Amino acid sequence: MFSFIKKKPKETAPVEPAVAPEEQPAIVAEDNAENSAGAGLFARLKQSLSKTRTALSDSLSTLILGRKIIDQGLLDDIETQLLTSDVGIEATDHIIQALTKKLGRKQLADPQALLESLKAELIALLEPCDVPLVIDTSSKPYVILVVGVNGAGKTTTIGKLAKRLQQDGHKIMLAAGDTFRAAAVEQLQVWGERNSVPVVAQPTGSDSASVIFDAYQSAQAKGIDVLIADTAGRLHNKDNLMQELEKIVRVLKKLNPAVPQETLLVLDSTTGQNSLNQARSFHKSVQVTGVALTKLDGTAKGGMVFAMAKELGLPIRFIGVGEQVDDLRPFAAQQFVDALFAQG
Repeated sequence: MFSFIKKKPKETAPVEPAVAPEEQPAIVAEDNAENSAGAGLFARLKQSLSKTRTALSDSLSTLILGRKIIDQGLLDDIETQLLTSDVGIEATDHIIQALTKKLGRKQLADPQALLESLKAELIALLEPCDVPLVIDTSSKPYVILVVGVNGAGKTTTIGKLAKRLQQDGHKIMLAAGDTFRAAAVEQLQVWGERNSVPVVAQPTGSDSASVIFDAYQSAQAKGIDVLIADTAGRLHNKDNLMQELEKIVRVLKKLNPAVPQETLLVLDSTTGQNSLNQARSFHKSVQVTGVALTKLDGTAKGGMVFAMAKELGLPIRFIGVGEQVDDLRPFAAQQFVDALFAQG
């Protein structure tokens, strides 16, 4: 008979894998999903800026990359192209001065270096305005007062913003403060029904300040996180209409000196340089704290973003890049310029 004796194996310290095998595929899948989503968002932004890209960045790229010599004459041509693309006088002067200094220091060795320097200057112009909207619900409700001229897209922007904030977990209420246009109240109520968001409204012709006053008290009683108040579209050069807007702010401050925490100016990008005049007037009357730029997908005048950044310096909270509910996007300076200059 033979007997077999098993030798006891040497004991070794267990080696734990850096990532558990069963977890690794999930993490990879999650990363892929995030990358895919990010790429999809960028592609959508790039597509929506196609008209501005043709008018601004494509023209600049053709102009710069087609030259063999980098000289002041080329910078003069770039200046002309920036001005015709709604970048504005102040922003254009700032960019050309910066490029002229680099040219003098021999930092623009070739066309590609010039193009990259131009992109860097455009990003630097926008970065101070790259300030996202942060909802502070330590004192409820957080009030967003939405203002702008007729046809800028205020009501639609409110609906999209309500959906975005709702997805972030906030309880939302809408105030139909545009009491002069019956369709505005109905449109806001449709958004409210679609997203199960309560809407405070009164009959057409009611006092707008009264509607928003009632909405604030209701939101406070119901523990609402964010109250978004619509206002009637008004021409920025009509003093009596701007005074009505000032009245709304005064009434709100009687309830709480801290509100509205955000006065969001909605500007139609298709109006180009005229939007700067609107912004100046509204800011003078009600101290605008943020801007939403709509209809960027339908205009070649997106260069006005740079003019606004240089001349006013107001935070650009959102940009509208399409008709879908998720086409109201937080503004990001680097991503915006990258999309403008993206190829293909």
